[in-house]
Formats: sequence, C-alpha cells, structure tokens
Amino acid sequence: FAFINVLFAAATTMATTAKFWNKLSVAQALKTVPRVVSSGQGAHLEIEGKSYLNFCSSHYLGFAEEPRLKQAAQAAIEKYGMGTGYRTLAGTHALHVELEREIAHFKGTEAAVCFSSAYAANASAVQTIMDKDDIVVSDQLNHASIIDAVRVAGVRNKFAYAHSDMSDLESKLAAASELQKKPKPNGEHPLILIITDGVFSMDGDLAPLPKIVELAKKYDALTMVDDAHGEGVLGKGGRGLVNHFGLEGEVDIEIGSLSKAFSVMGGFIAAKQPLIDCYLMGARQRLFSIALTIPDTAALLEAVTMLGESEHLVQKLWGNVDYLRKGFTDLGFDIGHSETPIIPVMLRDEDLARSFSAKLFEEGVFASAICFPMVPKGTARVRVIVSASFSKEDCDAGLAAFKKVSQELSG
Repeated sequence: FAFINVLFAAATTMATTAKFWNKLSVAQALKTVPRVVSSGQGAHLEIEGKSYLNFCSSHYLGFAEEPRLKQAAQAAIEKYGMGTGYRTLAGTHALHVELEREIAHFKGTEAAVCFSSAYAANASAVQTIMDKDDIVVSDQLNHASIIDAVRVAGVRNKFAYAHSDMSDLESKLAAASELQKKPKPNGEHPLILIITDGVFSMDGDLAPLPKIVELAKKYDALTMVDDAHGEGVLGKGGRGLVNHFGLEGEVDIEIGSLSKAFSVMGGFIAAKQPLIDCYLMGARQRLFSIALTIPDTAALLEAVTMLGESEHLVQKLWGNVDYLRKGFTDLGFDIGHSETPIIPVMLRDEDLARSFSAKLFEEGVFASAICFPMVPKGTARVRVIVSASFSKEDCDAGLAAFKKVSQELSG
C-alpha cells in the first residue's frame, strides 16, 4: 500500500505541475516583445535599422550619451577594472565612498547610501526600519516599488489615501494615531511612516510635499519621498523635489534613482547620518547584493559633478518642456495637470491610445501608449517624456507627427 500511495502522490504532483506548465503556455499568447534598440539612448533611437525620435525614455538630461560620462567610465576601467563585490566584504571601493559623499552634498543631507537599483533602495528604506506592527500611510498612486517595499517589510497596518488628497491623508493619519497608542509586543509604540512619490510618473504631477511635512509633524510621523523622476529635474540644478519646495532637513528619507536623469544605474537613500548608519548596518538589499560596478560608479560621479558645475542642462530641459507643452496645447491636445517633463497626451480610449502610438511609430516617433492596468480605465494616454537632448527641430518634428496622426485617426 505504501508503494501505491507513493505512485498516487506522484501522479497528483505531476497533474499539478502539468497544470502549471499549461497555464504558462496559455499565458504565452499574451506575450509582448519590447522593441529592440541598437543605438545609444539619445534624442533618436535606432530600431531595426531606422531612426526614431525618442519620446519615451527618462534620460532627462541627455547623460546617456554624454562624452564626459563615457570618458570617466573608460578611465576608471583602465585604472580599476570592472567588478566590485559585496559592500560588507571587499566590495566597497573608494569610488563608492566618494559617490555617496557627493550625493549627500548635492542633496543637502548629512549622508547617503547607494544600491544597485532604486527598487532596492525603496525596499531597504522600509524593510530596515519598519516591522509588522508599525504603520504605513501611502498615496494610492505610489509606484509599484513602494507597494512591494511595504509588502516585503510585512507591515500589516496599512492606509492608502486618495491621490494627493491632504484631507484624506489627515483622516488616515488620525486613524493611524489611534493605532499608535497601542504598544507593540516589545513595548515600543508603532512608527508611522508616510510614503509618497515625489513626481507621479503617469501624470507628471507633484506631491504636495509642504502639506505632507506639516501633517507628519502634527501626527508624529516619519516622511519618505521617492524622488526618482525629480532628481536632476526639479530644484536648484536638479537637486530634487525637497529642494524645489525648500524643505531640506524636513523630510526624513529621500529616495533617488541613478538611472533616469543620471542615465546610469542604481539608486540611493539620502538622510541624516544616524539613519544612513542604520541602513549601512541592516539593509538586506545592501548586505546581500553586489555593489555598483566601477564604470557605473565613475560615470555617476561625473554626472553629479556636471550638475554641480552648471544648471545649463536643467534649464535646457525646461525650455523644451515649455515649448512642447505650448505646442501640444495649441494643437488642441489635453495634457492633463503635468508639472514636469512627463507630458500625458490624454486620449481616454485604450484602443485609440494604442493605435495612436502605433501610427506615431510609423511616422518615426517612439512614444508609448499607457493603458489599464498602468492607469485607471478611461484615462489612457500617450506619454511623452522630454529630454534636454532634444533640439528645436526634434520638438517640431514630434509635434508635427502628433498633429498628422490626430488628423488621420479623427478623419
């Protein structure tokens, strides 16, 4: 009977795994394949031998093809090689220490720590300081990496407030404050952490940070801002949303991306020294993951240096933003309430958004359709991301393509 039971168990297991593989096979029918780029990430991309205006990359300052970043990476490779290692063993290079020091100086914080991605930085920021009995209050439209960070931390007490609705945030904080009165099993009272994106990547609007900071003080909460799309874009010389609002020292945790405006890879946390020390010692995404490579780190150092030297690229970016906003508005397009280089051309209908994007591609413009579930149903759009690398001719060509496609699809 034991042998029969083993065979029966094996058959059951096979049936389950067979269902698993069948499920994957069915899902393959929905597989989408991204377009393959065979050029640098500049104002124009080469795809299958043709050139396309790049309206869909977050390389806001054009650093992806910046000669100074290339030279810095090449020089570092010649001097130090390529690889690093674990930061806690032999992987902390002098370049890493210099980069973190320069980021902190650039951001106006006491210290900073780098990670292999902004996704990892978000996960570390939450998981390292919050446990299951603490409390998170989060904007409903926060990035998926924030949602995942809260899940990884295992926080059970979660509140989501309506997007940028400060009245709703206060009501959620009032409820969180009541929860905070009950001590955790270790006798400590729960921490309350408010988390928001700085720039919301689908609509290009800004978090109302001054009011968030005000409410955080009122309800004894920590604040965390994921400024992935604000770094290199907002504030003096691209120092980000906190600088933009003049709130240096008022926000507890700033998350930054090193792959968007900085055009390399990685992410960072900038904060007061005691909190950074906590992350240095306890962030699992740092302890058990590899450090940034030598060329990446050298290129990032050069990017931070360039932003410290001049505001020219940031100013050029905003000149292009203003020009394109006016152009889209003059053509009769609804561009929502964007306050940043993210311009959503609102089309509402999902099929129309996909057709519009496909027609633009035929006209030599690569701009992505953004549809459900990335945005709510009825809010589909073609998202345009502006770069300092665009010339006036690039902007005019993009506007002309949008005008032509609009006329074709409405005719």
